[in-house]
Amino acid sequence: MTAFLIHNMAPIMFAALVVFLLLGYPAAFALAANGLLFGIIGIELGLFPPDFLQALPERVFGIMSNDVLLAIPFFTFMGLVLERSGMAEDLLDTIGQLFGTVRGGLAYAVIFVGALLAATTGVVAASVISMGLISLPIMLRYGYDRRVATGVIAASGTLAQIIPPSLVLIVMADQLGRSVGDMYEGAFIPGLVLSAFYAGYIFLVTVFYPTAAPGLPPDAIIYREPGGRRGGISLAAVVAISTVASIWYMRTTAVRAGADFVVLTMALTVSTAFVIAMLNRLLRLGLLSRIAEQVVFVMVPPLALIFLVLGTIFVGVATPTEGGAMGATGALVLAMMKRRLTFDLTRQAIESTAKLSAFVVFILIGARVFSLTFYGVDGHKWVEEMLVALPGGQAGFLVFVNVFVFILAFFLDFFEIAFIMIPLLGPAAERIGIDLIWFGVILAVNMQTSFMHPPFGFALFYLRSVAPRTRFLDRITGRQMEPVTTGQIYWGAVPFVVIQCIMVGLVIAFPAMVTHYKDTGPKVDPASINIEIPQIELPPIDLSEPPKIQ
Repeated sequence: MTAFLIHNMAPIMFAALVVFLLLGYPAAFALAANGLLFGIIGIELGLFPPDFLQALPERVFGIMSNDVLLAIPFFTFMGLVLERSGMAEDLLDTIGQLFGTVRGGLAYAVIFVGALLAATTGVVAASVISMGLISLPIMLRYGYDRRVATGVIAASGTLAQIIPPSLVLIVMADQLGRSVGDMYEGAFIPGLVLSAFYAGYIFLVTVFYPTAAPGLPPDAIIYREPGGRRGGISLAAVVAISTVASIWYMRTTAVRAGADFVVLTMALTVSTAFVIAMLNRLLRLGLLSRIAEQVVFVMVPPLALIFLVLGTIFVGVATPTEGGAMGATGALVLAMMKRRLTFDLTRQAIESTAKLSAFVVFILIGARVFSLTFYGVDGHKWVEEMLVALPGGQAGFLVFVNVFVFILAFFLDFFEIAFIMIPLLGPAAERIGIDLIWFGVILAVNMQTSFMHPPFGFALFYLRSVAPRTRFLDRITGRQMEPVTTGQIYWGAVPFVVIQCIMVGLVIAFPAMVTHYKDTGPKVDPASINIEIPQIELPPIDLSEPPKIQ
């Protein structure tokens, strides 16, 4: 029996962890207890000496001194301030008016705002809850199918998982030992493509089931020009496109130029202020339609924040921690400009940030305790050898890992998967030649499903908490509205889970969507590098006489 335990300690330990988690114990405590329990068993069996666990305090303090993880509370605070200051409500109302009577217009608005919130908050809960509170009653009021409405809200909220500054990308980069900036750049295009797929699905719904996603009735259009016509919004679109194009251009040029952080930040600030001043001038001259004015007022502040935060990170002159600090400050400034910055708002944002940060740190501490013992019994070698031996090479490895993570996502939160599985999967992926940034983005897209598929999808729980459970009176029309059932929320999520799985396959099939990050930065031919070491002439040493000691 003792020989069996010694030989199979790693798989027994992993199986015990799965049992702990399935029994419902909190992941942080299950990880720590499992690690300590098998650490004691390993000492008794002679697998390692008792002083092996003395490395544990150093590992815990290593978490506290990790500068990369500081970005998590910064971006969380930024997102919560923006969400509670009413930015999501303003965006959804304005973009919904922008699409007007177009079928599925409100659903398109939810997807667009979900992507924009993802780029400014990075927190799934904030996005889903805010859009559920604001847009779900409106969509139900105008006759949207409940499955379509709830599905698009939950799916759009999970875009915060893959579009920078996603918290899970920060954790993924830390666990894989790669740059957060590279992880952000690699995930940028897949995030936008996934948003386009969501919109494509809504378009198909409006084609085949027009009544499932109707447009706004004409009497619901608020912003009209004199004479009843609707104005154009071309300038707002130009501003949005030019902002993204500016970030992309500066990312590719400033790195090569070796721009200084302070100089580039000043340039970004001045250019953003110039755009805002020009728009303000046009508004004063009356050269924009009413809807264009509203879009500019609502969209320019968050776009400017994205421009300042993600622009500096993409260019490479600011670390994610510095970018997060800039974002948190910018969120407070925007809330102050809207005259919505109150003591209660700040207190709630700080409390929620502290809770989420403590949640992440406790899971990470538990994961470090577990991994210390798991590595001590050579568990990482067992996992690596098992995965490397899979048939099919890289393709077989990626298929198996993604199916495995998809199944785990039915039971575990994405933080738990990242802290438990990524340290085990990363070395095996690197050993068979897989780019770890590409691997991390693939798993990040996959782990979006942990928010979406029944029965434990957190986005579905968030939406269930704000969706009406009983019949309610619509405050605008005065009509009695039917409740939203849990079954409707679950069935509405299924098509979007399928879309996310398709996206995983596309990222695997077309790695250039992610690996384009390698094309940025200076191109240097190693053969052209010539290192000359100057010859240093030393005074002659006479060894015939012993040295004199004074």
